[in-house]
Amino acid sequence: MTLRRWVRVCSLRELEPGRGAAALVDGQQVAIFLLPSEAIGEPASRLRAIDNRDPMSGANVLARGLLGSTDDTDYVASPMYKHRFDLDSGRCLDGVSAGVRVWPVRVWGSSVEVLSVTTGAGGLPGEVPDEGGTATHCPFCALQCGMRLRPAVDLDGAGRGVDVESDASFPVNEGRMCIKGWASVGLITNPDRLRHPLVRDRAGRLTSASWDLALDEIAGRIQAIQAAHGSDAVGVFGSGALTNEKAYLLGKFARVALRSANIDYNGRYCMSSAAAAQNRAFGIDRGLPFPISDIADTATLVLWGANPADTMPPLMQWVEKMQAQGGTLVVVDPRRTATAQAADLHIQPVPGTDLAVALGLLCLAEVSGAIDGHYLGERTAGWDEVRRSVSAWDPGRVESVAGVSRSQLRRLLDALARPSSSMLLTGRGPEQQSKGVDTVNALINLMLALGRVGRPASGYGCLTGQANGQGGREHGQKADQLPGYRSITSPPDRAAVAAIWGLDPEDLPGPGLSAIQMLNSIGTPDGLRGLLVFGSDLSVASPVAGRISERLEALELLVVADALLSRTARLAHVVLPVTQWAEEDGTTTNLEGRVIRRRRALEPPVGVRTDIDVLAGLAERLGVADKFRFASTEAVFEELRRASAGGRADYSGISYRRLDTEPGVFWPCPSDTHSGTPRLFAERFEHPDGRARMAAVGYRQAGEEPDADYPVYLTTGRYREHYNSGNQTRRLERLALAKPAPLLQLHPLLAGRLGIAEGSSVVVESRRGSAVFRADLTSDIRQDTVFAPFHWDGECSANRLTSTALDPISKMPEFKVCAVRLRPA
Repeated sequence: MTLRRWVRVCSLRELEPGRGAAALVDGQQVAIFLLPSEAIGEPASRLRAIDNRDPMSGANVLARGLLGSTDDTDYVASPMYKHRFDLDSGRCLDGVSAGVRVWPVRVWGSSVEVLSVTTGAGGLPGEVPDEGGTATHCPFCALQCGMRLRPAVDLDGAGRGVDVESDASFPVNEGRMCIKGWASVGLITNPDRLRHPLVRDRAGRLTSASWDLALDEIAGRIQAIQAAHGSDAVGVFGSGALTNEKAYLLGKFARVALRSANIDYNGRYCMSSAAAAQNRAFGIDRGLPFPISDIADTATLVLWGANPADTMPPLMQWVEKMQAQGGTLVVVDPRRTATAQAADLHIQPVPGTDLAVALGLLCLAEVSGAIDGHYLGERTAGWDEVRRSVSAWDPGRVESVAGVSRSQLRRLLDALARPSSSMLLTGRGPEQQSKGVDTVNALINLMLALGRVGRPASGYGCLTGQANGQGGREHGQKADQLPGYRSITSPPDRAAVAAIWGLDPEDLPGPGLSAIQMLNSIGTPDGLRGLLVFGSDLSVASPVAGRISERLEALELLVVADALLSRTARLAHVVLPVTQWAEEDGTTTNLEGRVIRRRRALEPPVGVRTDIDVLAGLAERLGVADKFRFASTEAVFEELRRASAGGRADYSGISYRRLDTEPGVFWPCPSDTHSGTPRLFAERFEHPDGRARMAAVGYRQAGEEPDADYPVYLTTGRYREHYNSGNQTRRLERLALAKPAPLLQLHPLLAGRLGIAEGSSVVVESRRGSAVFRADLTSDIRQDTVFAPFHWDGECSANRLTSTALDPISKMPEFKVCAVRLRPA
């Protein structure tokens, strides 16, 4: 029997701020730390606990280490070899050893307690028999770390809500979780939780209403708008946080109940450029075409514009294993991020010039004889045109455009080409640009030319960001797609889905507007007049956020379905309270293409409904109840299986029964007896002839470059503690205390020229708006660049500044590059 208990290790009064103490728990030494008193937050929020054993020396010494902080990461430095361990994730910041275990720790009265999990019968006071809990997955990033939710029990046996623990059996995170995962259960009992529908009254106030009144109001307004302006005047905006079942049903609702072409989702802001590039090159888009564990076996890993040490910390265990086996880590990023600090080689190009570096690498590879001619001849098409297109990108030209020296370019190519295996993974850095698709295609061209794609522990992949960013783009909530990753313009694809939905294919709408195009159409004669938003905070997450809020206010109908009142929901005519991840069944698909089960752990609050119930209620009022009548979430998935059968993302062989007994199933999985497809491209690509397509792409500048009026580059990104718009994470006390406000990262030399001091207020202005941040002076960023996180709204919203430029293929907004100017506030 597995037993869980909180073990008292000391009194809070015994801990000295800024120093550690060791305790014995189940025969293992644990190092307990109370962060220095100048750190933000009460003592309970400043406690950390990790293994006391230094994995490099084998000695129990970490409690005697020196506490420090860098880039807002709290760490302890081992007294043996001075290497540092992140106190929130256990990762070795210096990349020289394996990480250490993080122990849940709490204050109970005046006692400091560590959570013990042991196997065997006990009978000690406070032991709680393990009833298995509920196996589920973290609600945040696309790693979808395995976790278990259990009723929380105090030492006296009284109930206390829900506890979370990591699931060591799930092969993606193997028991590691980041600070967001540990804090996630705070969402369940959050005092800001929406518990009843809200309808805007005649005085303009959002007031409590019954479900019938709210749904009647929505359906009545939809019908009035469409009667006056046509079906496409009402659109739907979805989310990469929705389960596969909800994403599927949302796409069906738009096309069957609303008969509207206009549906898109916030994944358009995240993975769309990489998806478009992979579809163009490989004929299929799956973020990682191999399991994440393959990272440990590659000889070289290049992380291009990705910072997983902050955005998905548990992934770094695979990087650490790779480095421990002698592998090389290369990071390409304008900032010296937490990931770059662990790298063997860090390259800092000028923001927006990733395409120039990619073209230069391929030119250098061709000139130096690193190309795999046999692979190109056997497995690709288009090499001759690509070779001609990159011939002018010699190292000198790359250096003049991107600021990457000849020696750095050579070292990067050698790291990729010399060993027998190498892997290149992109993040949002090269993707969130107005040339993101071409940039990713240039990087894919490079990996194809080196003969790496489809070979063991090698190839190209995209680090999908959102929880269900992969599944969310496969089953119909994108403007141009139908379930199973089918194309909405393909007659056979339309016929296959129409047959499942009981429609004539001619009755299915065609492709609609992409996310930004939908929002920009509001207020125009033929644009949107009504919008239903599920799980997205458009007023914070969209570029030129202030302008987007104004457009949303101009709608005749704005409906928001969410668990918490977001900035967008405050603008709505109707707000619908819906369930959270721990209160619902369903499936998600992680960044590897592994379909997994999300399980209901507890009942939702009274008055809260699932998104599936909401869509069924609206469908009934719109006259198509029979097409949205499902007995369970599993019944929705069964229809999704049939709708995806034969598509590129074929889920037809995946069932809840399989997912209850297997650690996920990789798509495509075309039958019940198929084992799934963990690795793609070993034998063929998904184009009809089985060959990859190499796309010749030309260089172009970013949509906006610095000039005399706006002389500095701005790039945006994430903090470890927060997620997307921050509507959830900013409400979690531990995360809010750890990172209470956004900081503007800028180089000391730039700050000195402008008279900006550390910690002072800085006004950042672009051609679209302004924002105010506190200054964080660091040499970890280029002198011509500043960085701001995008998790906040109001006057410190980074997306007030970002560009309106879009990639012409993916319609991705250019979040990563725009021109700004700074001044002291």
